[in-house]
Amino acid sequence: MAIERGETTAGNEAKAVKPHKFLGSLRDALLAAGRDDTAPAGAARARSPDPAAAAPASAPAAPVAAIAEKAPPVPEPAPQIPSAEEAARLARTPPAPKVADIAAAPNDADQPPTTRVIRPDPAKPRKVEPEAPARTVLVRGKQKIQHGVFERDPVVGFLIVVGGPGLGSYRPIFEGNNTVGRSADNRIPLDFGDDTISNEAQAYVRYDSSDRSFLFVPNLAKTNVVSVNDKRPAGPVPLQPMDVITFGRTQVAFLPFCGSDFDWSEISEA
Repeated sequence: MAIERGETTAGNEAKAVKPHKFLGSLRDALLAAGRDDTAPAGAARARSPDPAAAAPASAPAAPVAAIAEKAPPVPEPAPQIPSAEEAARLARTPPAPKVADIAAAPNDADQPPTTRVIRPDPAKPRKVEPEAPARTVLVRGKQKIQHGVFERDPVVGFLIVVGGPGLGSYRPIFEGNNTVGRSADNRIPLDFGDDTISNEAQAYVRYDSSDRSFLFVPNLAKTNVVSVNDKRPAGPVPLQPMDVITFGRTQVAFLPFCGSDFDWSEISEA
């Protein structure tokens, strides 16, 4: 019976010890949960102040710092040099105004309008715009031609230079009496550079509309003589078409426009 009691007592002690160990583990778990409600149970063990466990966590930092010190510095990018075309475009583009300058500038809308007076520069000649030519009028059918009075002396013939200075030139012969000489004041000026021709009235060419005839009259008061068809006339000489008259070193051919076939009186009122 004693043995049975001892065994029972021992068994009871063993049974009593086991609940204490279970309660201790439960108490530790509740304390850990109270310190960090959100962390798992394994995290509570990781927070235990174990120096042996904390040492390996800081060990990998040393190699990273050593690699960072040994790495070569990164070179800065070289500045880009603009091309010649871009540099010219930037030079032509005015710089943008600053905000302070815009705020300090006066507002044009607040300023009163000013009137500017522009006067022409007397040193500069005025540009005269040419007038537009008149438009051409379209003519249909037969038109009536008006014949009125003469606005200028009518041409009745020509003297054409066929030898000497002014070869190929011509001078018109007008109705009535025409003086022939080197000066431009003559009615028929032979001013082509022949200084052997008298300056004024070396001869006369006349046209008479009443009988439609031409006369050549030399000025006998002049020392320089003239000739008609290589003959020196001493008085008036009737002229025929293509007669050649010589004045010094100049020869002219006579070509009539009026004559027996035509005269201006046929188509004019005066």
